[in-house]
Amino acid sequence: MAKQIFVNLAVKDLPKSKTFFGSLGYSFNPQFTNDDAACMVISDTIYVMLLTEPFFKGFTSKELVDAKKSTEVLVCLSSESRADVEETVRKAVAAGGRIYNEPQDHGFMYCHGFEDLDGHQWEFAFMEPSHIQ
Repeated sequence: MAKQIFVNLAVKDLPKSKTFFGSLGYSFNPQFTNDDAACMVISDTIYVMLLTEPFFKGFTSKELVDAKKSTEVLVCLSSESRADVEETVRKAVAAGGRIYNEPQDHGFMYCHGFEDLDGHQWEFAFMEPSHIQ
């Protein structure tokens, strides 16, 4: 069985976050979604658990940071093309997200990203297949 990853992110307004990410084309697994959490499906092995702040706090003794003021994580996902990177960022901005950095073109790799409604940073990267060994 392939390893799975579950990224857990605190959100202020779960319904708004679900609407935001739904507008980017992501779905939610209803088996692991309720009033406190939503399991966003990225792929067969990648999931993001959007957790209300009170629910999130139950999993850690550390203070919850405000992602709009501090960077606690930078989530980077691969994309099929440069156009796919830009289309994802465009959709995010149209849904209320914010661009936090200019696109980065490294020749063999192209990256661009956005902040979601809670300030979490999402980066999307396309790497030329000829550079992947």
